[in-house]
Amino acid sequence: MEEKITGSEILIRALADNGVECMFGYPGGQIMPVYDKIYENEQGVRHYLARHEQGAIHAAEGYARATGRTGVVITTSGPGAMNLLTGLADALMDSTPIVAISGQVGTVMLGKDAFQESDVISSVLPVTKWAFQVRRPEDIAPALSRAFYIANSGRPGPVVIDLARDAQVGTAVYEKQTAPFIRSYDSDPVPAEGVIEEAAKLINESERPLVLAGHGVMIAGAEKVLSDLAEKGELPVGTTMLGLSSIPSDHPQYVGMLGMHGNLGPNINTNRADLIIAVGMRFDDRVTGDIKKYAPNAKIIHIDIDESEFDKMIKCDLHVHSDARKALESLLPLVESKSRKEWRASFDKHRHVEEERVMARELKCAAPDGRMLMGGVVRKVCEAFGNDAVVVTDVGQNQMFAVKYSRFKSSRSLISSGGLGTMGFGLPAAIGAKIGVPERNVVLFCGDGGLQMTVEELGMIMEYGIGVKIVLLNNNFLGNVRQWQHLFFNGRYSSTPMVNPDFRMLAGAYGIEAAEVADASQLDDAIAKMAAHDGAYLLNVNIDETDMIFPMTPGGNGVDEILLNQSEYYKPV
Repeated sequence: MEEKITGSEILIRALADNGVECMFGYPGGQIMPVYDKIYENEQGVRHYLARHEQGAIHAAEGYARATGRTGVVITTSGPGAMNLLTGLADALMDSTPIVAISGQVGTVMLGKDAFQESDVISSVLPVTKWAFQVRRPEDIAPALSRAFYIANSGRPGPVVIDLARDAQVGTAVYEKQTAPFIRSYDSDPVPAEGVIEEAAKLINESERPLVLAGHGVMIAGAEKVLSDLAEKGELPVGTTMLGLSSIPSDHPQYVGMLGMHGNLGPNINTNRADLIIAVGMRFDDRVTGDIKKYAPNAKIIHIDIDESEFDKMIKCDLHVHSDARKALESLLPLVESKSRKEWRASFDKHRHVEEERVMARELKCAAPDGRMLMGGVVRKVCEAFGNDAVVVTDVGQNQMFAVKYSRFKSSRSLISSGGLGTMGFGLPAAIGAKIGVPERNVVLFCGDGGLQMTVEELGMIMEYGIGVKIVLLNNNFLGNVRQWQHLFFNGRYSSTPMVNPDFRMLAGAYGIEAAEVADASQLDDAIAKMAAHDGAYLLNVNIDETDMIFPMTPGGNGVDEILLNQSEYYKPV
């Protein structure tokens, strides 16, 4: 007769059998049976104690984005589960595979307002791919197998398993699960007949094509075939923010980042292209600007694994419903070698203007009073790590400067909260990324506002010795909101100035080495010291509060209606 074990032990075994190496979490009353089995865990699944459930799920996101594997977070019922909602929404918008496990009261108490009871399933349905409540121990392993399959197949996203106490303490025989079949769920769609050939024909006939590479390129593992296709057809490639590092920054066909704070070349030439090839991106409003003015001269091919994105924002001429790598591999032999040197050179003309009119000032690093400028700080830090660190950002000006002034050699080197724009994402995501890829340098760029939203996760760094390098771009303001207030609200800085703590002392309280840079003359030595330090480090850099991120396409403008500075629109020749 086969041995029966508790549902809690079944959960731990099933996690190991689904390839889980680590998880992030916070214990509580209704998940204690599981944590008791974590205590005696012989399966080798490491657990990292966060200081807040939101920190735990953002750490799981950072781990997933850095590795491509599914991140796992575990927490208790009621407030514990509710504290995951922001991270679930963030993971859904950014296609990040997460399995979240929440404890729940016993089935006899469901719906009776028991202590720390909440309706988890109803709460999380809008921000998950799938959510399921398990009430019997024999259902744990099948549910978990399905959860991992759904989370990291098709378009990845978050899944929630709500684990009633009955399931945790009851007993059943554990049976290792095979990959499930889910009727009506097509995780690997095949393009309609003739679509690939039609896409190749449009590419071959175009004179001014532009590839827009999104996060889906990396999710699909399509980085190499993207580069091969770009080289063969001499196709310029721009990326969304989350598509950064899908093609090296120094690749001859890479032309820059798209969007509100993107580079001049790809934004201007979006509206001059005769063909747009969108790969694994969703035409976010920050990329398109006013959709009525978007790409008026171009036919548009949209390659995506999620057919719900087709025509949602931009009406396209051809839909390729497919995994990005498989679609590009099918296209590659059909696309003709073709010289498009004049078209490619047009991007460089805009790049030179941006370098001279915008970036040159930032790269000097210092304002007249010695306070530093974010762009120059970011560039120097990235160069100190050979332009090959995993760059993690929080949200705000620090994010935009980090993505614009970093350079990338390797894939999966940019981790940022894109669709939801979650302040507080950066610190725990950097911790998760470092745990996932301990052999790589992980550098977090954050602002003083975002850091303080999840600053308690310095405790995870202290407890587990996680060697994240934290560059605090500190302007004593909520910088991005301040910029908008300056430009569009007559300089009325409502609730954006910040009175901050001594961040060096704060880091020191957590046993983290820290330094402050008050003047540009100290910057190079301070960065070198941080880069050489073996372990976590916080570098507090005093930033000029008037520093603003440009170019900028204000909301409501067309993608090519771009501010070079506070008052001057770019007028390309």
